[in-house]
Amino acid sequence: MRRTVKDLLVEIKDTTELMLDLAYSAILYDNEDIAEEVLDLEQRVLEQLKQIRVVSILAARRVEDAERVSSILQIANAGQKISSAAGDISSLVLRNFKLSRDIISLILYHSEETAVKVQVPETSEIAGKTLKESRLHTRTGMRVIAIKREFSWIFNPDRDTKVLKGDILFARGDPSTIPKFFEVVTGKSIDAPEKPEEIEIEELDRAVDLLIEIKNLSELSVDLAYSSLIYGNEDLALEVVYLEETIDNMKFEVERLILESSKKFQNYKPLMAILEIAYCSEQIADAARDICEVLLSKMDIPPIFREAMRETDEILTLVSVEKNSPLIGKTLGEARVETNTGMHIVAIKRGNEWVTKPTASTMILEGDLLIAKGTREGENELLKLCAIPAQLS
Repeated sequence: MRRTVKDLLVEIKDTTELMLDLAYSAILYDNEDIAEEVLDLEQRVLEQLKQIRVVSILAARRVEDAERVSSILQIANAGQKISSAAGDISSLVLRNFKLSRDIISLILYHSEETAVKVQVPETSEIAGKTLKESRLHTRTGMRVIAIKREFSWIFNPDRDTKVLKGDILFARGDPSTIPKFFEVVTGKSIDAPEKPEEIEIEELDRAVDLLIEIKNLSELSVDLAYSSLIYGNEDLALEVVYLEETIDNMKFEVERLILESSKKFQNYKPLMAILEIAYCSEQIADAARDICEVLLSKMDIPPIFREAMRETDEILTLVSVEKNSPLIGKTLGEARVETNTGMHIVAIKRGNEWVTKPTASTMILEGDLLIAKGTREGENELLKLCAIPAQLS
């Protein structure tokens, strides 16, 4: 049975987002099993792209149909570019190009979304429950992206996946939610991660700082790119263009700093890994810009695209903070939005301005429009805190 364009769009977006999560987890935890899964998923995306081309061509009978098809194909091709970048990051693990432990600690600590792994003890409250029953994502803000069960793996587990004692969970989310995740899974409290020590070599330290920024901004650019199409907002699309140009400049600076620091190293592999991650992240930002060009070039965006985005594993939503919301006057950290709802705040529109990198210290004001991503269940929790969904003007 041939799948529809909408089904294939959902699969491509879900698969590429999973690949990014797994690719960064593979390099940060030096895990070859996860890296190999990313490469398998890359082949799946190529097959999905082939199918969406065939289905789109068969559906185009008029010029108007062809114009709509071209926008869908551009979005799908951008997904393939993201897939390729994730595959290249994972290949570092398989080729034994490893980051040093101090670099990994800095990346985990400073990432907008970080990766964690934890083993489920016999006494865990979630042992024997499905992910839906445990509500891990909504309660903690961390999304389980893989489960290692003895010698087998479950990648991209769904709501009906049961968690068993002894499972090792790999999850991604805001670093501030790590203590809550560990508490729910293990029943024990842990302190928030301490800030790691700076790297002694100045040029390398600056390069790693820039690498973290590039990684964060490239992932943000993808979320903003999809949001710009979902809500038909050119301001968001232009913000992605700006981010892509910024990342280009930062990548060149990383390359310069690595070359300057290379004479102080005998082991060149960590340096090559930094360069490759910076390059791949820049390719991800390029793909985000390609998505935005659909809107900026005035290409027709068929309704099927927005329908597809509502059926993906993680949805993007826009919510208005109404005057009676308990969030008003609190920072994101104080309100514990991600911990309480499982929704990650990607950006905030405040009047005519955009806050594209909200942090725990960002204040929430009446009338703010929050762009957030997460589960449909999490969206409902966020709506309760804010009020009603909004439309961009």
